Amino acid sequence: MDSTAQRPSPLRVAAVVSFYMFAALVMVFVNKTVLNSTPDAPLLFLFFQLVIAVILLHVSALFSSRIEIPHWDRSTAKNLVPVVTINIVGLVFNTLCLREVEASFFQIARGLVLPLTITVSSLASHSHPASRVVIAAGVVTTGFFIGVAPEGSLPISSIPSTKSLFYGVFSSLSIAIHTVLIKSSLPYCNNSTIQLAYWTNAGSAVLLAPFVLLHGEPAKILELSTSSDWNMKVFIWGSLVTGLFGFLLCVAGLLSIKVTSPVTHMFSSAARSVIQTLLGVWLFHDILTTNRVVSLMAILGGTMYYTWVKAKEQSQSQPPARPIDLEALNHAKDDKDEMNGFDAREKATGPDSDSD
Repeated sequence: MDSTAQRPSPLRVAAVVSFYMFAALVMVFVNKTVLNSTPDAPLLFLFFQLVIAVILLHVSALFSSRIEIPHWDRSTAKNLVPVVTINIVGLVFNTLCLREVEASFFQIARGLVLPLTITVSSLASHSHPASRVVIAAGVVTTGFFIGVAPEGSLPISSIPSTKSLFYGVFSSLSIAIHTVLIKSSLPYCNNSTIQLAYWTNAGSAVLLAPFVLLHGEPAKILELSTSSDWNMKVFIWGSLVTGLFGFLLCVAGLLSIKVTSPVTHMFSSAARSVIQTLLGVWLFHDILTTNRVVSLMAILGGTMYYTWVKAKEQSQSQPPARPIDLEALNHAKDDKDEMNGFDAREKATGPDSDSD
């Protein structure tokens, strides 16, 4: 089959990325609500999300043959240790960072995601990023650092601590490595995003469980349950909602990286951060300063420039007439009766052709 025919259609890419962005936004704001209510149990909260996601995968498999739960295999588990480990490390640092900063500042605190993703992707593929990609990344990254710059007009409660920025840096590094590891890990799961999602969630829950106990968080929850000042419903419902959307986000994120490139995936996250900041101001009354406005403008400018560069590259490399993708049409028909996007038998699309 011609390599061009294997490329996902623009409509499919747009749908997957939009789905990913929506699920991610819900996750951030519900997570922030629960962490504000119960700041002393972040690992237990994260553990519940992972367990719920695994349960939902099992339930979904009962209703759709396209969702395959992988069988336990020591060799596969061993090969997936790197991606599972870096996944849980990134999730922990993400959760701790979100607990420490305002929702509108969350993506700014993780401003090193883009340059680190480009660096890791280039090292993994033994290639050099195109100069225009580097320029776009530089513009977006500059926007993030403008947002991080100290401002004397901010109240103490809105000033990010050194600890929160530390969490953000390590979260960025973990996300960058994880994004690149996903494509190399898919072959161990029959190129199924669903099977990789299952291994990632189940493996992360197993790795996290000992730390939940060592941190004494179950005992802290029992202690809080006796207090009239703590709203248990926020924690319970927050766990259920984030568990559901964590399941959707895991699959959406894997699909987003599979049909695009790691760097494209990260730039869509940058665009999401703009929406996230505005929602943080609206929902949590976060403070939007001049620095943060300039930061948002730089992020948008860099993202639009990158989109223009990629669109131009695609138009130059695309043949005049593209054959009809019969496989995509069949998938669209099948998805009317099954969960959209959960193609557990999807064939490998091969290495991404973007020259990042």
